[in-house]
Amino acid sequence: MFLVILGGFLMALADSVPGVSGGTIAFLMGIYDDFINSLNDIASRDKEKRIKAFKFLIKLGIGWITGFCSAVLVITAVFEKNIYEISSLFLGFVLFAIPLIFVEEKKAFKGKYYNAVWALVGAGIVVAITYFSGGANNISLAWGGFDVVGGILLFVGAMFAISAMVLPGISGSTILLVFGVYQPVMDAVHGFLNMEFKYVVGLSIFGFGMIAGVFTTIKGLKVALEKARTATLYTIVGMMLGSLYSIVMGPTNLDTPKAALNMDTFNVVFFIIGGAVIFGLQALKHVFAKKEEGNS
Repeated sequence: MFLVILGGFLMALADSVPGVSGGTIAFLMGIYDDFINSLNDIASRDKEKRIKAFKFLIKLGIGWITGFCSAVLVITAVFEKNIYEISSLFLGFVLFAIPLIFVEEKKAFKGKYYNAVWALVGAGIVVAITYFSGGANNISLAWGGFDVVGGILLFVGAMFAISAMVLPGISGSTILLVFGVYQPVMDAVHGFLNMEFKYVVGLSIFGFGMIAGVFTTIKGLKVALEKARTATLYTIVGMMLGSLYSIVMGPTNLDTPKAALNMDTFNVVFFIIGGAVIFGLQALKHVFAKKEEGNS
């Protein structure tokens, strides 16, 4: 249970900043398949599957909401002021994580290296999304701060963002940047947490868009993992590789843009910390997995 809640918490921290994917965290924590299956089974006709999915998503949701609120209230400010240290940390996360995926999924990869071409596809998707993520449309989620077109933009942006959040390598926040609603959404959540109810309608539209995204994309991803797991995993690895470019370019997409990460601004200490955290999460995952086996 704790592993799932922790996973949700870390996913939210990742989802809240451009360039990092909550799906990557789920994959590293060993809960990715359970996450996808639960999202798919929540609407299943099988009562037992629905109950199991509901219990899993409640645990994950507790961690995610806690993490996201923490990010909005605290971490976003730290992220803005220490962008290069945080970006170096995220580079460590991703680079040290990729080999672990090959270790965890060695049966799926063995003898199917011809599927590696899908890694190029995955990387290309993420790089393209990042490249075209400039040019935000400054709207507000406050009542009266957006029109019909703005409402549609919010809905569609949320729909694509939640779809991206479940894919390792693609940051949902980056998708929101593409639609020009990242900062408005973060401002709205921050305002709502401070009891500013003028954001309720805007956040509701955004929420319905997220729900629509879940029900229109998750089933396809679940089928892909079941029917073409190796190709899908290579695509995911490619997306993670592509996210390195997203992280490097992350500072250029801030509310007050800064130069992209380079050798002068790269922080090796935070990079190493990122790697250490990944291996720590991996060790923690195995500890809890053994405990669960012992209790079963």
